[in-house]
Amino acid sequence: MTKQRLVVVGNGMAPGRMLEHLFESNPDAYDVTIFNAEPRVNYNRLMLSPVLSGEKTYEDIITHDEDWYATNRVTLHKSARISEIDRTAKTVTSESGITAAYDKLVIATGSNPFIIPLPGKDLDGVLTYRDLDDVDKMLVAAENGGRAVVIGGGLLGLEAAAGLKMQGMDVTVLHLMPTLMERQLDPAAGYLLEAEFKRRGIDVRTKANSHEILDDGTGKVAGIKLDDGSVIDASIIVMAVGIRPSGDLAKIAGLDVNRGILVGDDMRTSDPNVFALGECVEHGGMCYGLVAPLYEMAKVIADNLLEGTAEYKGSVTATKLKVTGVDLYSAGDFAEADDREEIVLRDASSGVYKRLVLKDNKIIGAVLYGETSDGPWFFDMLKKGTDIAEMRETLIFGQAYQGGAPLDPTAAVAALPDDAEICGCNGICKGTIVNAITSKGLTGLDGVRAHTKASASCGTCTGLVEQLLASTLGDAYNPAAVQPMCGCTELGHGDVRRLIKAKELKTIPEVMQQLEWTTSQGCAKCRPALNYYLVSDWPDEYADDYQSRFINERVHANIQKDGTYSVVPRMWGGMTSSKELRAIADVVDKFDIPAVKCTGGQRIDMLGIKKEDLPAVWADLGKAGFVSGQAYAKGLRTVKTCVGTDWCRFGTQDSTGLGIKLEKFMWGSWTPAKLKLAVSGCPRNCAEATCKDIGIICVDSGYEIHFAGAAGLDIKGTEVLGTVRTEEDALVYVVALAQMYREQGYYLERIYKWAKRIGLDEIRRQIMDDAEKRNAYFDRFVFSQKFAQVDPWSERVSGKDKHEFNPLATLPQEAAE
Repeated sequence: MTKQRLVVVGNGMAPGRMLEHLFESNPDAYDVTIFNAEPRVNYNRLMLSPVLSGEKTYEDIITHDEDWYATNRVTLHKSARISEIDRTAKTVTSESGITAAYDKLVIATGSNPFIIPLPGKDLDGVLTYRDLDDVDKMLVAAENGGRAVVIGGGLLGLEAAAGLKMQGMDVTVLHLMPTLMERQLDPAAGYLLEAEFKRRGIDVRTKANSHEILDDGTGKVAGIKLDDGSVIDASIIVMAVGIRPSGDLAKIAGLDVNRGILVGDDMRTSDPNVFALGECVEHGGMCYGLVAPLYEMAKVIADNLLEGTAEYKGSVTATKLKVTGVDLYSAGDFAEADDREEIVLRDASSGVYKRLVLKDNKIIGAVLYGETSDGPWFFDMLKKGTDIAEMRETLIFGQAYQGGAPLDPTAAVAALPDDAEICGCNGICKGTIVNAITSKGLTGLDGVRAHTKASASCGTCTGLVEQLLASTLGDAYNPAAVQPMCGCTELGHGDVRRLIKAKELKTIPEVMQQLEWTTSQGCAKCRPALNYYLVSDWPDEYADDYQSRFINERVHANIQKDGTYSVVPRMWGGMTSSKELRAIADVVDKFDIPAVKCTGGQRIDMLGIKKEDLPAVWADLGKAGFVSGQAYAKGLRTVKTCVGTDWCRFGTQDSTGLGIKLEKFMWGSWTPAKLKLAVSGCPRNCAEATCKDIGIICVDSGYEIHFAGAAGLDIKGTEVLGTVRTEEDALVYVVALAQMYREQGYYLERIYKWAKRIGLDEIRRQIMDDAEKRNAYFDRFVFSQKFAQVDPWSERVSGKDKHEFNPLATLPQEAAE
């Protein structure tokens, strides 16, 4: 049976969600072709603000990458704006001349930013804020500094202002109305929001009407003149005063268009073979600019494309501002009227303001500022028309204070009904999240995000999702990965890693200042972590911080319980020689070292060395050709091998040779936690490769790569990454895997915990299936090794940090007294 042809005009968030629903229900129903006016894949427009502020990159906000289109057999035409829809022939044609036939068509052309018809609106430097191209233009402008004037104090305008401020520009916000976000906030909350933006150094001017954009004489923006005659110098003007549905294409095609493309409850236009979706739509007299209604529409269209009978009945929307550190939530109607009453809570010291608008004992509006955790609960009651008469006296205090003794936050979320909306951005309800946790065995936030998309967009519902994890899993939930790094910050390891890269932070003081550490110098938890992240991200620019290392890494030896140290020379792949053994014996005799032991990593450990003797011990070992075995390091420790084909009658490959190559290639590299490798020459696995962080089993057809094993406090066998044919391939794949772990792992997170958090399939996809990504990981590792392969023993022998090894002076008794 021939598949039907589905053509989608537009590649935004709404059509992307529609296709997800369609493919989940019936992946083989349609041959899908998408025409995208932008030159890129689908991305999350909700996250443009963090990209502008530097907190995320474009790659961080991609919704569907190239592999997604390939996997679902979707034809994507980029930079292909549709110029004509021929409803008689049932074809669409792009400006670039591409024509595609359809059986069903979905128009998702979105909206266009409204441009105020001011004199000077066409000058170079007048920008809008709708898509990634707009963000790129603002980022380029921000590199030159100066002042940005943002016209519009609504959601987009304020997000643009906050982002440009974080990029180092001076910013002025001009807003026509008396208070900011007057459509979403009442005057009291608008006042608090204005005060917060002023506290951040952003100039806010309300009741400000723009008169003219000024020309510098060369066709570029010089400033703006207001109706009151005042002039503000500016290098760019950002217009963020609203949007208009993009319905021109549909109108030319003869479809019914009013403000937007008119659709019925089934989301069909006046042509039954043509659907419309998203911001271009007008339904029931309403046009929507928030994502939650668009996702509801998307689900309806997906159902009806499969001959369903779903209906869209309109949406009640809630608003959140995506500016880091500003907690704001509003929903419904909060205008004043004689038939309404209100409940207000203010906490001046905490900057909290809450207002509920009631009519006939039902919530019809809610405004929350400063503390918004009860927003979904209020919103759920608003949508359902819940009678709140019995909780009238305690309602404003939130869900935790209803029904007697206060509930803890986890119990309060657990008490929400299954259809209560948790993630407004993606329209995800509580029941969907709980079902995913239980049916898919999810144990953390990353898993929930991957399977449901809840908290994967703006992130403001993250706390609620964590509470659902806790209430669903009970004691089995371990939120360590989402907890703050330490008491010095509210940020978790993931956010810190992301922001270091996004903001290009390259020193510990810079990180602490820009990420608003609450202590002056950090602590023993965060400083080593920050030091590792900076070493990993900026190997050629960051200087390793001596004071941010634990004692073993600081002195490059293992401290023992009696205060002495052990020293482990590196033996490549566990191989040694008589010359090396004699040198070790001489050192043992010379420094009267009391214990010598063979380690599980096929090396020799000398125990009981005095701290002040360490440089001299290293010097003698260095003369014999040894480098540090880094047995103390959060880095590559050993590569354990068996004798392989050289000596063993069962060996299939040269495991010893490969182990030596790997160790010589990778030594000196810092990793989030200790990293142990092994290479076994045959499936008998004498080198115990199947319980190592990364292991290789040599087989007749090549090299089977394993990873994510453990044999310490946790006992865990490895997972198979895949099989490669040549020794050269094995080295590339192993190094790429190690670099992926280095870039994504949290400090002190072993590779098996990282793999569980990231997902085994995702790691396999990036390393085994994506050659471009694999080679990029490999190249970055090679680059970092230029700066990492410096023997720390020889550095200390030459005098670096020599004060560390000077013994304390012994004072005469009388002097001490």
